Amino acid sequence: MVDVTEISAVVVALGVLIGVVYYILQMRQQEKIRKTDLVIRLYSTWESKEFSEATLKTWNLEFGGYDEFVKKYGSWYSETEVYVALRMVCSFFDLMGILLSSDLVDANMVANTFRIPIETTWQKIKPLVEGGRKVYGPYLYYNFEKLFDEMKKREQRKIELYS
Repeated sequence: MVDVTEISAVVVALGVLIGVVYYILQMRQQEKIRKTDLVIRLYSTWESKEFSEATLKTWNLEFGGYDEFVKKYGSWYSETEVYVALRMVCSFFDLMGILLSSDLVDANMVANTFRIPIETTWQKIKPLVEGGRKVYGPYLYYNFEKLFDEMKKREQRKIELYS
C-alpha cells in the first residue's frame, strides 16, 4: 500500500522535474531574445546616417584592382575618407562574421536582414581584401569572407528548396 510519505516524495520529485524543464525552456527563450536583440542593434548601426554614408562610399568606389586602388586612394591603413569608410563597413561585417561563427546571432535572421548588403559589399571589396592579404596577412577580413560564404550557402539552399 502507498503511504503519504511515498506520495509526497513523488510529488516533490515531479515538482523539481517540472521546475527544471521550465528553467530550461526559459533559458532557451532568453537566448533567442538576446540573439534577436543583437541583430536589431546591428541593424540600427547599419541604418545610421554615418554608416549609410560609409556604405555608399564603399559601394561607389571605382578601381581596376588592388594596385590601382592603392595608387588612387593610398595604403590600406591611411586615414583618407575613403579608407575610413571602407574599414568601417568591412569591420562591421567582419564582426558580424565573428558573431555568427560564435553562434551569438541567429543565422537566419542575419541572412534575412543583411544578405544583400553583405554580398554587395563583399563582391565590391574582394579584390582589395585579396591584395591587402598579400601585404597585411591572410586573415584580413577573414570573418567577413566566411560571413559571405555562409550567406551564399543559405541562398543556394533556398534556391534548391524552391526549385
